[in-house]
Amino acid sequence: MGSNQDDGTAVGTAPSSTQERLVTSTQELLWERGYVGTSPKAILQRAGVGQGSMYHHFAGKSDLALAAIRRTAEDMRTATDEILTAPGTAYDRVAAYLLRERQVLRGCPIGRMTQDRDVVQDPALRAPLDAMFDWLRRRITEVLAEGQRRGELAAGLDPAATAASVAAVVQGGYVLARAAEDPAPFDAAVHGLLALLATHATPPPPVTP
Repeated sequence: MGSNQDDGTAVGTAPSSTQERLVTSTQELLWERGYVGTSPKAILQRAGVGQGSMYHHFAGKSDLALAAIRRTAEDMRTATDEILTAPGTAYDRVAAYLLRERQVLRGCPIGRMTQDRDVVQDPALRAPLDAMFDWLRRRITEVLAEGQRRGELAAGLDPAATAASVAAVVQGGYVLARAAEDPAPFDAAVHGLLALLATHATPPPPVTP
């Protein structure tokens, strides 16, 4: 789940350009360093604002991080839904999601947050992560179930279990790629899953290169 989804809205389009710079800078730093590694000082330096500006708009680091995580989740959801609602068979749309351009070695900007103990133990910070992954599984389940109704996928396919596998392969692929410092493990996992999904497609799609 990665492909530059932390861009956010352009500076100046939010109620306050200072507030916007703080949010987008925090998005970038959270993706690069994680929650623990993102200090208020680093945020202020990246945003180019003073300490007073930060505390004028947010109660502190946790409050600002929550706004940034929510923004990243919203951006990712919008981009993913655009792919999953595009024309094509269910297999085509799931394949497009799996094969979309990603910055694999940076990891998933949402999945990265689950590796931070402070985030996982904070119900407020964890909530947008849980909501995003829940939505992703539900949305892919809907696409696969629709494919079954249209006769594009075999009736024996379990849409919910397959959707969970898609999410797991993407997140696990990021971890394996980062550990190897090579996107090859991610690509292998994705193509392996597509090969399995293709066996349930009617008629079978062409082999993905």
